[in-house]
Amino acid sequence: MNKKQLAIALSKLEDVDEKNVKLEQYKTDSELAALLLWKAFMNNDIEGKIIVDLGCGNGILGLGALLLEAKKVYFVDVDEGVIELVEENTKDFKNKEIFNLDVNEFNKKVDTIIMNPPFGVQNEHADKKFLLKAFEIGKKIYSIHKIESKDFIEKLTEDNNWKVNGIEKLNFLIKKSYKFHKKEKYSVKVGIWELQKK
Repeated sequence: MNKKQLAIALSKLEDVDEKNVKLEQYKTDSELAALLLWKAFMNNDIEGKIIVDLGCGNGILGLGALLLEAKKVYFVDVDEGVIELVEENTKDFKNKEIFNLDVNEFNKKVDTIIMNPPFGVQNEHADKKFLLKAFEIGKKIYSIHKIESKDFIEKLTEDNNWKVNGIEKLNFLIKKSYKFHKKEKYSVKVGIWELQKK
């Protein structure tokens, strides 16, 4: 499977019908998901590895890891409403476990964390607890954040004895999802952060 085939496979996933604004739920674009996953795959951080998708939503990142032959994938989300959807989207795979938990309650050790946490628009630094949990349980992190969070993420990473291996900057297209959205589409400048334990 190549990156293009991965993006096509991920574009066919069922998405969350009713999104929770407090959890800042937005659909992760299949091209963006494929880019993150392919980067991790090419760095030997997916195939044969134990992965967790923190704040998994419909499971797009975790499913991508399964398609790229991860040894096992844990799916974690606090929203009970998405759990059935993750079950449906990953029904063809046995090497997975799904947890309806707050990320702080997940304590299994993994090789790689993949995630698209809340950007912190509704609750400032909502992504902080995701990063702190990831620092605690894994060795490598691939995570999507707003570019304007760069200084905050770099300091948090350094303070926890991790390092930034790189940031791939791109635009994240968000379609109108909530009543307060006035435009049909929003383009947000984001980065895919690659972080590694020192």
